[in-house]
Amino acid sequence: MTDYSDLKFTAEHEWVRLDAAADGVSTRATIGITAYAAEKLGDVVYVDLPDEGSAIADGAVVGEIESTKSVGELFAPLTGVVLEKNSAVEESPELVNSDPFGEGWLIRVEFTELPELLSYADYQALTGDDGASA
Repeated sequence: MTDYSDLKFTAEHEWVRLDAAADGVSTRATIGITAYAAEKLGDVVYVDLPDEGSAIADGAVVGEIESTKSVGELFAPLTGVVLEKNSAVEESPELVNSDPFGEGWLIRVEFTELPELLSYADYQALTGDDGASA
């Protein structure tokens, strides 16, 4: 079972996990889409992610997730620079469905400022989720 206590969420169904920092002030985060979004998309067949070193801006479209049902956009939940993209997801897009909070992560970012994001409870309220998934 996924522990959502260290995650923040967006209304666009991305999750953000702050990476641990030795001084307690992290400026690095890992980003993915929620299980709720992955389920709504259906079987993911293609993922296009920004390259390492790309600058991203909070709210901007930075990638694309294509499924058997539709094509969805990946929105940046914060402003910063992409440190790493998950090449395994581009090679095996089904990871987004099978493990959205683990092996299905999408990008790691060095951010400049952490915007206000949703708690798990707030995200559950937004989606009408009963807690079975996020």
